[in-house]
Amino acid sequence: MQKGVLVGVDVGGTKVAAGLVDAGGEILSSERVRMIANASAQDGLDAVFRAISAAIAGSSAAVEGIGICAPGPLDPLTGVILNPPNLPCWRNFPLAELVKRRHPVPVRVDNDANAAALAEARWGAARGAKIVFYATIGTGIGTGIVMDGSIYHGRTGAAGEGGHVSIDYHGPICPCGKPGCIEILASGTAITTRARDRIRAGRDSLMLELAGADPDRLTGETIAKAYAAGDSLATELLSEAIEMLALWLGNMVDLLDPDVIVIGGGAAALYRSFFDQLHERIAKVTVNPRAGEVPIFSAHYGADSGIAGGAALCA
Repeated sequence: MQKGVLVGVDVGGTKVAAGLVDAGGEILSSERVRMIANASAQDGLDAVFRAISAAIAGSSAAVEGIGICAPGPLDPLTGVILNPPNLPCWRNFPLAELVKRRHPVPVRVDNDANAAALAEARWGAARGAKIVFYATIGTGIGTGIVMDGSIYHGRTGAAGEGGHVSIDYHGPICPCGKPGCIEILASGTAITTRARDRIRAGRDSLMLELAGADPDRLTGETIAKAYAAGDSLATELLSEAIEMLALWLGNMVDLLDPDVIVIGGGAAALYRSFFDQLHERIAKVTVNPRAGEVPIFSAHYGADSGIAGGAALCA
């Protein structure tokens, strides 16, 4: 019998992914099933059970723990899912307790950014670092903070909502209700929205051709292709976003003095070629005289960050 095998589970609004992860953070296998988010609480739970069963089917390894990444709000201390907007089937739902009844091993639940941060700190790009600031940039911006190998949850478990730190009190109103959050300014969604608005206002750009002359079909991938081809609007949009991210990350450096910053998520590829510029800019907008020593790394775990993160919760 093998030892040290963990199950990492990534719950989303449309799918549940689960995989086996060994003690060194290697994902050995993964499976996906459809999530039933708009039906009953039991239907949603059954989707999680199906994903776990698919992940462990045919394996002789001893499962030593199950970690679950789930959308928040949630309580990581009790494993209760509170009221996530994209999982209406679960309200005050004791997910960890119910999974443990079916699978009598340690079960942990946390949000995806916290768990991904922990995976990067234990096994990934930030392995060995004492203080890690992790940002996942995609449709929104999520963050996680790891200190001395543990997620920093704060007093109530709600810490780490770095995507809703405002850098402009005159800025656009974020869905959270605050003005100028970095999420509403520099997420993949924000950049795409600005690109569409400027093209509709008459700006010439290769992006329109790449999108089949329909601004509504413009995506982050469209922006990336246009930037690679030297498009001036794509370059302008990404340069603006880098300025905003630098100010925000500079705030995080001044606040946390981290050993490393790790950036992941679907939109991270848009920013990867700007990392040197971002690093240089952060050093100019902080009061920390050694901010330039903080490296910026791409996340090791890409689309599988939820599976690795879930496993890391139980490692």
